[in-house]
Amino acid sequence: MAGTHGNLERDKLTQDLTTHVAALRRYALVLAGDPHEADDLVQECLSRVLGQMRAWRPVRDLRAYLFATMHNVFIDATRKRRSRVDHVPIEDVMATLSLPANQTRRLEVRDLLQALAALPEQQREVVLLVGLEGMSYLEAARVLDVPIGTVMSRLSRGREALRQLMTQGSVTRLRVVK
Repeated sequence: MAGTHGNLERDKLTQDLTTHVAALRRYALVLAGDPHEADDLVQECLSRVLGQMRAWRPVRDLRAYLFATMHNVFIDATRKRRSRVDHVPIEDVMATLSLPANQTRRLEVRDLLQALAALPEQQREVVLLVGLEGMSYLEAARVLDVPIGTVMSRLSRGREALRQLMTQGSVTRLRVVK
């Protein structure tokens, strides 16, 4: 009987995790900027969470817990990437890349992604969590482990910087001050 209860709890956790995978991937995709890296981030995030199942203690907000874990995975990956010497800045190869089709919507999305990439990392994280993922300020504060006032401040500055970047028309020429 105890085994059945354990299986039900594991099935429930698996189902709960599955409902958040798409949102985790969206967040990872914008953070990483590359679909393959995003998939790796999601896989590592879920691997860490599932690896803790033996010592699993119920969490108050699974979604916030998953996003906090994703944030930590991203920070770890960023630190590893900085220590590698084989990184080539996109600006160095921009001229050799082909341009996307001249479709208005696609260009707007491209500009938005460039604008998001131009934001300081701390502002970008808050804008993504609140704006894209629809988290409350409190949830975002828990994910990032910062005070709620810091979330509100970063979000305000990030939105204003995005507004300026998007109205300038040329994201790559404007430098955002941290």
